[in-house]
Amino acid sequence: MFYLFENLCVQRMIPGLLVAFILTACSSVPGSSPSSSPGGRYSITQDRAPSRQVSIGAIPDVIPEPVTRTMAGNRSPYTVLGKAYTVLPTEQGYSETGVASWYGEKFHGHKTSNGEIFDMYLASAAHKSLPIPSFVRVTNLDNNRSLVVRVNDRGPFHGDRIIDLSYAAALKLGYADRGTARVQLEAIVVNEDSRGVAYSARSLERDFQGKAAVRKYVQVGAFSELYSAEQVSDLLRKITRHPVFIRSVRIDSGGILHRVRVGPLQDMNEIRKLRQRVVAANLGSPYTIEE
Repeated sequence: MFYLFENLCVQRMIPGLLVAFILTACSSVPGSSPSSSPGGRYSITQDRAPSRQVSIGAIPDVIPEPVTRTMAGNRSPYTVLGKAYTVLPTEQGYSETGVASWYGEKFHGHKTSNGEIFDMYLASAAHKSLPIPSFVRVTNLDNNRSLVVRVNDRGPFHGDRIIDLSYAAALKLGYADRGTARVQLEAIVVNEDSRGVAYSARSLERDFQGKAAVRKYVQVGAFSELYSAEQVSDLLRKITRHPVFIRSVRIDSGGILHRVRVGPLQDMNEIRKLRQRVVAANLGSPYTIEE
């Protein structure tokens, strides 16, 4: 989305050229009329979908894992187009509802904010404030599809969008043809023992205070329609003997999100086997939470 150089502002550049450079780097609105660029970092001026057809089944799932962070992509505060942004000290407790967009071929093969190479065929994302790298579960509130993405870039820096997904992630969530979608974001933190934890502000506060026993659950999906959650629950009961239930919560937009969960579970081996069965049954990308 936007490669933040170590300096962020290349002081030796002529001011007018610097402004033009930043404007080009931050333009990731998908379009249907790309044209050649006379120079600069990108070979095309207008972003677009890949020319070849992409199979959703060929897009690999992102498996959250413990992360090691450096200053690459995490300098804070940083400034883009005259506006200052601050990187969060931790993703724990992060949850947000808003508009997601996507970016693709224009940025494919170029460096992301932490120096990695952007691959539009993988499920990644750009975010203005989450630490890099981090993992986020994104739920499309328009069609109830959900997936996990790895944040390794900064943006989007214009409009009211809260996250910019790779083309592959947008395709998998069902909005690549429209450009934007309403989404719910939930950060996933993975401990050193590889336990994935989706933190809400309420559960984070309870953990901090040391209250209540911790229980483990496998969350299979989050749906805006109760009927969809009930359908998935019925299918889950065919592949597991553990309790399957729906936890409904009110989100910032005023709607209700119906989370399908299995548990409580204590044995990590059983959790791993259950997640494998859920994936094999094509019921989503499950992850473990603690409450």
